[in-house]
Amino acid sequence: MLKMVKKFFDFCNRKNRIKFYKSAILGVIDAIFTAMKIPAAFFAVRAVLRDSVDAGAIVTVIALMLVSTLGKMIVSRFSTMLQTEGGYDTCASKRIEIGEHLRYLPMGYFNDTSLGHITSVTTNTMEQTGDIATRAIMMVLQGGITTVVVALFMIAFDLRIGLIALAGIGVFLLVNQWTNRSVARVADEKLSADRDMVGVILEYIQGIAEIRNYNIIGQNQSRVKNAIERKKKADIRAELAAIPAVGVQNLIVKLIGVAIAGAAIFFCLNGTMELVYTIVMLLCSFMVFESLDAAGTYTALLRIIGKGVDLANEILNVEQMDTDGEEITPENRDIHLEHVSFAYENRKIIDDVTLEIKENTTTAIVGPSGGGKTTITSLIARFWDVQEGRVTLGGRNVRDYSFDSLMENFSFVFQRVYLFEDTIANNIRFGRPDASMDEVIAAAKKAACHEFITALPDGYETVVGEGGASLSGGEKQRISIARAIMKDAPIIILDEATANVDPENEKELTEAIGALTREKTIIMIAHRLKTVRNADQIVVVDKGRIVQKGRHDELMAEDGIYRNFVAGRREATSWKLAAQG
Repeated sequence: MLKMVKKFFDFCNRKNRIKFYKSAILGVIDAIFTAMKIPAAFFAVRAVLRDSVDAGAIVTVIALMLVSTLGKMIVSRFSTMLQTEGGYDTCASKRIEIGEHLRYLPMGYFNDTSLGHITSVTTNTMEQTGDIATRAIMMVLQGGITTVVVALFMIAFDLRIGLIALAGIGVFLLVNQWTNRSVARVADEKLSADRDMVGVILEYIQGIAEIRNYNIIGQNQSRVKNAIERKKKADIRAELAAIPAVGVQNLIVKLIGVAIAGAAIFFCLNGTMELVYTIVMLLCSFMVFESLDAAGTYTALLRIIGKGVDLANEILNVEQMDTDGEEITPENRDIHLEHVSFAYENRKIIDDVTLEIKENTTTAIVGPSGGGKTTITSLIARFWDVQEGRVTLGGRNVRDYSFDSLMENFSFVFQRVYLFEDTIANNIRFGRPDASMDEVIAAAKKAACHEFITALPDGYETVVGEGGASLSGGEKQRISIARAIMKDAPIIILDEATANVDPENEKELTEAIGALTREKTIIMIAHRLKTVRNADQIVVVDKGRIVQKGRHDELMAEDGIYRNFVAGRREATSWKLAAQG
């Protein structure tokens, strides 16, 4: 029990940990006010038994009860507020901390770790931890402190009864260990089911277009239903596992109260305890474990808190890339890859690649799918760290740069564009958050998207759906280009940016890319011949190695992958024209 509380305290930042410590101190004061009922009862019973109920006795009893009640109300309010703020603020700050931590993880982590897992931890798990922690920590801490303080007050009245109460607390803690073990057996399954359910639902929503297109709604609905059903059963099992354990725990508490009452009566009958003390101890037998009984019900939830903390720490403990380099502004933007190799999960993806990309030139990277094209651009931008060799920008190893100063040199336009659920203007401003509206419009005009934006109901203030769901693929792509134009970075990486664009949007998109790439260093991954043939150098990548390199005419003179690539593209174009005709 205390181990779980400590784990949560360690999880909190210093500010919130202090709130919990203050709350614990107030809990002791609260417990003292609760225990003041014992001397109040003692003076009341003694006055009645001795037939000496006078104004002094009445005032004493009323004063003790008033101090006890009012003091407890005031202290409890402040203690509860501290714990509530501490619990919710901890989970809110941990969400932000996880988000910041994710920024500097190698991209391989996101390939290996499902979106459902990260989403579940940062939403459901943290939400449950915040809700449960606010209640459970408060009840467990307060219940334990109050019980110990009341037991110490009982010792002041009768050592024997007080020792029985302390022994009862020890028995309770032993039974509580069994309760925690019972819950631990199902806590992992509960959180795993929760994580899987979030992942399946996210996958279903994100892939709804494909699901409808291929008429596999029933199959995917079954996966969602099965995930929800598993979550429901896991929740029920968790409750069923806790109920008998908590029941036995509460029974033990009641039996210890009976033992205290029985001992008090026995001591009274054999003449070793006065009647007034006996009556007070009988009252205490009902009161001493009242708070512990309530705390015992919540101790089972501490295991859920502990698991939530473990899952959050699991993400936070993933080693970040070393991003604390220097703030460097390179003298030029020449890029060099020197004998670079990179493996992922023991599978070599890039094998001894050496490549030079001069400033203000265009390099096209082509080759079969899975050959390593995107990985090369990821290594240049340091989304991953090379395992052998080195990548330099302006003559300096990219590892020498701080991550933020390195990113100032790059803009990216990906095949799959993500827009945030915000206004179109703010989505363009992600390239430069302090940009004025005039600058936003200027970037949009260069990206050939001003016309369609102004045709929307709210123009630049139109809020796009999550991921840009309310816009077409070409429109999203052009907004992405406007964002990159706004950033105005000297190096542009285009990852198959025009691969899935419809013919109606191709002309506008080509113009937008032209505006973006003017007087820049361009690195493009492309499958379309017209975007490749005018490049200053074409790099053909296959099975992680550079197998050809040169200009279009030079590579067409060689028998190899590039010439086959061009022939295949021409044949595909001819087939389309023939089919249309």
